[in-house]
Amino acid sequence: MQKKTLLIIGAVWVEPNSSAAGKRMLQLIHQFLERDYAITFASPSQKSEKAIDLISSGITEVSIELNNVSFDDFIKELQPSIVMFDRFMMEEQFGWRVAENYPKAIRILDTEDLHCLRKTRELCFKKNIDFSKEELLKQDITKREIAAILRCDLSLIISTFEMELLKNTFKIDETILMYVPFLFDEISKHQQKKWKIFEEREHFIFIGNFFHKPNVDAVLTLKNEIWNEIRKQLPKAEVHIYGAYMNQQIEQLHNKKEGFIIKGFAANANEVVENARVVLAPLNFGAGIKGKLTEAMLCGTPSVTTSIGAEGMADKFPWNGFVEDDFSDFALMANELYTNKSAWENAQLNGIEIINCIYSKEKNGELLFNKIEEIQHNLEQHRTQNFLGSLLHHQTLQATKYMSKWIEAKNK
Repeated sequence: MQKKTLLIIGAVWVEPNSSAAGKRMLQLIHQFLERDYAITFASPSQKSEKAIDLISSGITEVSIELNNVSFDDFIKELQPSIVMFDRFMMEEQFGWRVAENYPKAIRILDTEDLHCLRKTRELCFKKNIDFSKEELLKQDITKREIAAILRCDLSLIISTFEMELLKNTFKIDETILMYVPFLFDEISKHQQKKWKIFEEREHFIFIGNFFHKPNVDAVLTLKNEIWNEIRKQLPKAEVHIYGAYMNQQIEQLHNKKEGFIIKGFAANANEVVENARVVLAPLNFGAGIKGKLTEAMLCGTPSVTTSIGAEGMADKFPWNGFVEDDFSDFALMANELYTNKSAWENAQLNGIEIINCIYSKEKNGELLFNKIEEIQHNLEQHRTQNFLGSLLHHQTLQATKYMSKWIEAKNK
């Protein structure tokens, strides 16, 4: 029997200690490894020192080039059962080459989050206008991302909000979508007993990757709109800001006298979150699932966030703390969680329930591979039914293909 093979084409190399996207990719990789897939991870990007070594997990690492015919020979030789694109831009660049040179491979898009949703919200926030679906439909990035989803055999969608948006606003057929949130082990009673209790924890915390614009904006909001309000009630409180790729704009917010402490990259994010009493995440725009907030739940640390922060993350379960969009209320609720032990312990229990009911690695992993198997057995029929996808392959990819070939020729 032919060995099951997976080719992942990553926009970046895997950095689980820097970003939620890196953690997400590693979770998916482990799911395939557990099912005995031979995995090749390929990327056209430069590898940073924060990228983990995949080779030690038995994964082949390959550097690939954009707009280069060498990829065609590479995929013909590899003959993967599945090709997974990490973010829609990789599907745009390499999808047509996969379809042309090895059409038997199932094409899966891991969206990470809907980039078009995040970018449109950022645009609306900067223009000081309300986000609307009309605004989302106008954007070029929306057309590009939705086209990539339609061209793939399956797209993995990380939040329930984004699933509803794709089905109801964009009318995408459910057969090519699958809700796959983060994949975690359930939080056991044994694990809960190891957590530090309320009295043993101190400080507020924010953690995030500062390549990610929503995080930069959230820290500025925390400093300019919220922190003074918190300090009025808690004059000795500190907030510690952690994250990879910190820029000068964030570094210069450091103010020991005000208790606003810039800490930089955390080599062990879990450790710093486990020691904190409350996570603060005043996100004004963004999309997908927020890694900082699931991390808080996994560490037994309650959080205060906005409706954007909590969106699509908790289903009908009560939040692991409070969700507030008004900054004065945000500060009030942060103080409440920080000082009220029983509110804090209730919030912690809510977080355990959210993780164990929604993010179960076992349950979601099984559903994903059942779906992959179903597509494998009926690939031709599955593609025939996705008429818009085949139409886009016929039209759009001709354009993408010839643009790519033109760039290739020009580079010579």
